[in-house]
Amino acid sequence: MLTAARLPGVLRRALGPHWEFTLDGDRLSIEHPKRGTPYRPPRRHLPWPELLATLETSFADLGVPRAEPLPLRWGRETELTVSAVQALDPYLKHRRPFPYRRGFLPQPVVRLTGRRDEHGNLRDGFLTSFVNASRIQPISDVSEYGTVLDEWLTVLSRLSLHARHLSIYGDLRIWQRRQVRGITLRYDHAGLELGDIVLLWNAEDPSCMAVDLGTALERLAWVRSRRRWHELIHGRFTDTAAPATLDALRTATLLLGQGIAPAARGAGSITRRIIDAIPSSMPPLGLSAAVRENHAFWALTAQLVPWPDISRRLEGLTPMCGQPVLRARWSPVTLGSSQ
Repeated sequence: MLTAARLPGVLRRALGPHWEFTLDGDRLSIEHPKRGTPYRPPRRHLPWPELLATLETSFADLGVPRAEPLPLRWGRETELTVSAVQALDPYLKHRRPFPYRRGFLPQPVVRLTGRRDEHGNLRDGFLTSFVNASRIQPISDVSEYGTVLDEWLTVLSRLSLHARHLSIYGDLRIWQRRQVRGITLRYDHAGLELGDIVLLWNAEDPSCMAVDLGTALERLAWVRSRRRWHELIHGRFTDTAAPATLDALRTATLLLGQGIAPAARGAGSITRRIIDAIPSSMPPLGLSAAVRENHAFWALTAQLVPWPDISRRLEGLTPMCGQPVLRARWSPVTLGSSQ
């Protein structure tokens, strides 16, 4: 039977003797003895294509191939794809002998649940849409959970994120959501939260077991570079509009690019809600430059319609300055984690 008590031993064997383990009740923390050394970001910034290519090559060297992304329109327990772990649904939830995807999965997702400050603005490190860079795979033994984490440290070192600045921590208590049980450990780098590694299994059949190790591509770049968050994400457009507007435009580019048009209900209602967040003063200034740049980012991990089509659609859907605006009344949309 799978028990949480096995995990500290599994991780000790996988990570080796050069880590300090602290177990306080159900709380586990794993730290490097040289954790006090200061982190100095690399001088060279990695452009998005190079960052993604480095991840892909590093995983491939470990025998982990890149998988094609899931469709953004999900329409099952969530209207949109909110996590790469949804690729494991048939295996984990229905005990079928296959997942939808396995391996290194850079998955564009949309979540409306990012952490916000007291003014309702997204906190640094959070976006409505991002690339969920994950390694997902079924496993036959819990020891593979430790191997996946150890290999992730190797991948991170290729990005100059070395073990001495990493800490791993979490609660060993087992949680359950619908048909799936799991244990989640998180990891950070020099004080910034980076991602998590989740051990998952079917509640009725623990032999259906899997690992989901993930971060966001954008957060990984932020942790590596320590640049200002909004400058990293929005580049030359950082000071042209409020962060919420730029976030909405970025997300609308992804949604329309994937063919999810505005609608009264379903996935399209989320597109409509996102577009409604773009102020009416934006279109006269032109949206094409920002759409083109957002399109180039999303095209790294998703197939999109051409950017001029998205720009024309956005400029046609977003009311012009000075004209009356008819807004639909929206009920809250909840896109929770699939875990």
